[in-house]
Amino acid sequence: MTAPVFVVEPGRLRTGPVLLDGPEGRHAVSVKRLRAGEEVVLTDGAGTGGHGTVTAASGKDRLEVDVREVRTEPAPHPNITVVQALPKGDRGELAVETMTETGVDAIVPWTASRCITQWKGERGARSLAKWRSTAREAGKQARRLRFPVVAEPVSTRQLGPLLAGAAFAAVLHEEGGEPLARAELPPRGEIVLVVGPEGGVSPEELAVCAEAGARPYRLGPTVLRTSTAGTAAAALLLGRSGRWG
Repeated sequence: MTAPVFVVEPGRLRTGPVLLDGPEGRHAVSVKRLRAGEEVVLTDGAGTGGHGTVTAASGKDRLEVDVREVRTEPAPHPNITVVQALPKGDRGELAVETMTETGVDAIVPWTASRCITQWKGERGARSLAKWRSTAREAGKQARRLRFPVVAEPVSTRQLGPLLAGAAFAAVLHEEGGEPLARAELPPRGEIVLVVGPEGGVSPEELAVCAEAGARPYRLGPTVLRTSTAGTAAAALLLGRSGRWG
């Protein structure tokens, strides 16, 4: 049986005894019902992880682990960021979940002009918190040591500088003249993919992206939902860049 993964705060992960408490400790003790002698994996979600053995479980949320080995994964190259327009309903969490499991390094929520969903005030804060929680749980499920960063939402005006700083930037668009599968990719740096909303990327937004150096590319012969396009494109680029090799 594969050892379950739990998250510890950065700086607490080391060889020797480590205490897992709080929500993660409660999940381990009260939900997973782990006991002495069972194997676990601990990670800080920032690239460091360790294998260990449970030495004791007490109360409802305290798990003591003897960590035998700690290792740190280097940051991957090229880094892949997906700018995800806000989907309606719970499709945003679905997009974050599958992109995390696939291997995306960062996710940027985008308030595109044709988004049906709008993040404002407390609702926006709750939605962002859900995306971040989804990325964390999906990272654990996928056994990643480095979880994707879910950034603050950006407007189209804020999108330009993000795209201009990328080594390669692309807008997924059904009318793109070149397939993403044949695009020339950089060996290092940041790849940024822009995924539009259900209503598509507006001409004004395409112009902003083009001015920042992001060309439109088509993904394939079919039109994917906004909640699945980022995952499909990321998988394509992970394979082509050698990160899945």
